[in-house]
Amino acid sequence: SDAGSQKERVVTEEEWIQKWEMGNIGFHKEQGHPLLQKYLDVLLNGRSGLRIFFPLCGKAVEMKWLADMGHSVVGVEVSEQAVKEFFSEHSLPYCEEPVPEISGAKMFQSTSGNISLYCCSIYDLSSSIVGKFDGVWDRGALVAVNPRDRQRYVSLMISLMEKNSSYLLVTVSYDPNKHKGPPFYVPESEIKSLFG
Repeated sequence: SDAGSQKERVVTEEEWIQKWEMGNIGFHKEQGHPLLQKYLDVLLNGRSGLRIFFPLCGKAVEMKWLADMGHSVVGVEVSEQAVKEFFSEHSLPYCEEPVPEISGAKMFQSTSGNISLYCCSIYDLSSSIVGKFDGVWDRGALVAVNPRDRQRYVSLMISLMEKNSSYLLVTVSYDPNKHKGPPFYVPESEIKSLFG
């Protein structure tokens, strides 16, 4: 059950953009993820008006769902197509502006201001650009980053978290010798060592 066969696997940002262009997005859930509904109380912890981060957000329907509850949502996604599809599929007007700190990056914000999606590499973000978050919904992000980048990814996530924030993480369990990923297999022991 070690993830040896996946350690060297690299999926480029171009390949992710291509997946969106080809409609090869089996990871997208039209109805939202049942685990977010199940563990929503853990994420919110009785709090309202939270800032919630969606790493590698795609066009996750949960972003609108949480924004409609009064939370402010920030996502990051490398595919501009995914971001634009999110706004159009929810009939949400938005504006688009460059992100001065990140060359080539754009920020798409709903006119209501409660959903901001950054179109760039997640590794270009920092708390000085996006601030810190009360909650993170990581559904398909940790398992999508290249195995060699996990430590870098988790360090970034930790730097974006407020002191008392909640982090909901969904992983997948399978025999990594039978599937090359993504999604990648991340053993529980590695999750514990990554997040501490």
